[in-house]
Amino acid sequence: MRHRIGGRKFNRRTAQRKALFNGLAKSLLKYEQIMTTLPKAKDLRPYVEKMITLGKDATIANRRALFAKIRDKALVSKVFGVLAERYATRNGGYTRIVKAGFRQGDNAPMAVIELLDRDESAKSAPIATPFKEEATASSSN
Repeated sequence: MRHRIGGRKFNRRTAQRKALFNGLAKSLLKYEQIMTTLPKAKDLRPYVEKMITLGKDATIANRRALFAKIRDKALVSKVFGVLAERYATRNGGYTRIVKAGFRQGDNAPMAVIELLDRDESAKSAPIATPFKEEATASSSN
């Protein structure tokens, strides 16, 4: 019997699902806004909000617990520094989910999940395009 077992499985095994949410959480904390499917965004919200709440209490144990999940020193510093200051007076509710239509290929409902009061410059990080370098190298020949 599956009493009181919530959450979606996303057609993945447990380890794959944990890796999926770790990757989504890292991207959300780094860029402060990502686009994903609506069910993934809804399940990601409590996962990330618990991380930010953990960062508001700056103890060594909390730092180690967060590092054990996301394995990135720069993001742990961001959570305990920038995000902890930003949300010091807020008691939860650090994220917003906005529906963004449907994906063209499979008509999956898409959503944008973002941190409230986000830094606009965090999203403007350059996006690597591996094919652009190959195209310019071949056109110069």
